[in-house]
Amino acid sequence: MKIAFVTDDEKTVSAHFGRAAYFLVVNVEDGCETGRELREKMGHAHFHNAEHTHEDHATQPHGFDPQSQTRHTSMLEAIADCSVVVCGGMGQGAVYSIQQSGKDLRLTSEPSIDRDLELFLASKLANQAELSH
Repeated sequence: MKIAFVTDDEKTVSAHFGRAAYFLVVNVEDGCETGRELREKMGHAHFHNAEHTHEDHATQPHGFDPQSQTRHTSMLEAIADCSVVVCGGMGQGAVYSIQQSGKDLRLTSEPSIDRDLELFLASKLANQAELSH
């Protein structure tokens, strides 16, 4: 199993999915960590020059319009082989995109990646859905 932690520094979980620069992918076999890999993550900065108008949100909540969903899908391409995503917060549109991809989403207020991994492996890392906005 591979777990993708959204991060900017390889040590802490980012509080915002769209703004983070990396995924720290932790490989787990038989309940034990077997390796880590830092992967670049597309984020808001990559889409800065893309056309985006207020009309995009006229009929759908923020993050659910086709452009936003395409951006979320692009962000998730780097972790197509991961089954779990751990992040400190994200918008409802990103939550929806991750859930639609079939990944197990865990929003957490615990900043330490090592502690979150420990909690996940002990089946104690709950999804704090209130961290989505």
